[in-house]
Amino acid sequence: MKRPFQVALLVLSGLGLLHASLFTDLFLRYVKEGMRPLLIASGVLLLLLGVAEAWPSKRRTGHDGATHDEHEPEHEPEHEPEHKPEHGAGSGHGHDHSRAPRVAWLLFLPALSLLFWAPPALGAYTASREAPRAVDRQSSFDPLPATSPLPLTLSDFTRRVQQDRTQAVRGRTVLLTGFVTPDKGHRDSWYLTRIILNCCAADAQSVKVRVQGAAPPANTWVSVTGTWHPGGTLGTASAAAALDARAVRTIDRPVNGYTDDLPLVPSR
Repeated sequence: MKRPFQVALLVLSGLGLLHASLFTDLFLRYVKEGMRPLLIASGVLLLLLGVAEAWPSKRRTGHDGATHDEHEPEHEPEHEPEHKPEHGAGSGHGHDHSRAPRVAWLLFLPALSLLFWAPPALGAYTASREAPRAVDRQSSFDPLPATSPLPLTLSDFTRRVQQDRTQAVRGRTVLLTGFVTPDKGHRDSWYLTRIILNCCAADAQSVKVRVQGAAPPANTWVSVTGTWHPGGTLGTASAAAALDARAVRTIDRPVNGYTDDLPLVPSR
């Protein structure tokens, strides 16, 4: 890869990062909100490196008045080159070790994708290939408000079902939101899912609640109103994190879908 293309790669990568993190919310498909300043700084740094690489190299004049590139060694005919080509492969003038390997051309693909075609967010395909995330242990629970339907996160609902020995969710109508993940081999149930990031998409984990009923299309974001579907003993680990759906409504995907937040988007 010649120098002009190396410069283009640095500039495109910088512009791609700035486009995704400064002018749009595309970066939220790959990392958490708190990583935004680091992405902006990285984009600026790549642009500066590209400009510095493109800046004309300084020239210096030798004692004979000729102009030389500072990167080229002076010609010394009385000495042999310090680095000789191996196996007698010529004089070395056509063997440039400063060039990047040809595989570096592949780096243009992610740089261009950030500008012209952003990969989709993680969804049902990822969630269907991993076990649900284990929720944190909780020893005590506050009383539930009298609101009906009661908005809960998927993690809170799971904790209430499997750890709250007061069985406060029994008979309560709850409201949960997430996206649809098909339940393989079952037509009468599906999973309401949220994907949670600790740092970036590489460490994504999912939390799921099984919903009884016909499944909407995969990756559709929905709000579900329903009651706990009996299975096992409520308040113990044997209880199933499942819901009998009374109403399923399509909603817009939240700006930051990689969180397990309370249902803030009004049903429609």
